[in-house]
Amino acid sequence: MTTAPLPHHPVAVVGAGLGGLTLARVLHVHGIRAALFDLDAAPDARTQGGMLDIHDDSGQEALRAAGLHEEFLDRVHTGGQAVRVLDREGTVRFEESDDGTGGRPEIDRGELRELLLGSLPADTVRWGAKVTDVRPLDGGRHRVTLADGTGFTTDVLVGADGAWSRVRPLVSAARPAYTGVSFVEADLADADVRHPGSAEVVGAGMLFALGPGRGFLAHRETDGSLHVYTAVTAPEEWLDGIDFTDGEAAKAAVLKEFDGFDERLRALVADADGALVPRRIHALPAGHRWDRVPGVTLLGDAAHLMSPFAGEGANLALLDGAELGLALAAHPEDTEAALAAYEARMFPRAAASAAESARGQDLLFRADAPLGLVEMFRGRDD
Repeated sequence: MTTAPLPHHPVAVVGAGLGGLTLARVLHVHGIRAALFDLDAAPDARTQGGMLDIHDDSGQEALRAAGLHEEFLDRVHTGGQAVRVLDREGTVRFEESDDGTGGRPEIDRGELRELLLGSLPADTVRWGAKVTDVRPLDGGRHRVTLADGTGFTTDVLVGADGAWSRVRPLVSAARPAYTGVSFVEADLADADVRHPGSAEVVGAGMLFALGPGRGFLAHRETDGSLHVYTAVTAPEEWLDGIDFTDGEAAKAAVLKEFDGFDERLRALVADADGALVPRRIHALPAGHRWDRVPGVTLLGDAAHLMSPFAGEGANLALLDGAELGLALAAHPEDTEAALAAYEARMFPRAAASAAESARGQDLLFRADAPLGLVEMFRGRDD
């Protein structure tokens, strides 16, 4: 009895996030088909997070390469580039409106993902495809096994599968480490009507309300809600001591870390709708890189997970996907040359952004916060 051969995909991407979808779209523009495999059961199986600021020199460049820049501009959140910086007493220390000339327009992550998904053939992504095993074969090819017992082989395997990538161990033994900061996320729905005080505090775009070692980071979303990231510098086990199944008890435990903060700021958690969501912030070592391994590479968080304090993660994932797609299109007969060219550009760019993100974390939560952030914004405007 013979076993049927596994399906073969010349280019296979594990992960249908922003980076993987951008790669598939750029390849599609150049007449190259990619197969994407994502563990989510469906495109809408989970919420996609909040707002993203897409930078003109990275994320927007990727969307230009994907032929989607004009459609992106049609979807941006008007006014979303506004920013406010408050101290723990609620005093405004810096404020800037969105006059439409900034280079970092805001878009809902879900809308951007929908734009990318809608630009691809309907059968590009296989949903509910959790990778359980990846093994190298001869000639740079790889065999991938899925949780349902099926699998496939591929000539080019791309790990676009995030922080805890199943593909990364093929090229690197590095694992993300806790950065010392934990988030608790909260939402306030229909803010202008139901939470007008919080809507006023946050403003039209992004809020930073900071004190030593902690703060509230919040932004207004396109559906009129406020999304709040409550940040605390704490031991890794801090979140384990909070019962997030008890909403009021969880709010009390989090707000205990914000004694002395203005009540208008504390209301961003106290008045939150729905459950609070804990999240530890992890990062790979700044400058993470690997030696060239035939037939496989990484992009986005799988390659260079960093803290969110420079706003670079999504932008780098988009640019990684676009540049890898362009490299593969430019070297159709020599994928190793394509992968080497892509990594040569990606490694130094990611290292610089990771270092900037680490500096941003130190800046936001240092002992004289929010003065460092205020100085940064004022210096940027000079």
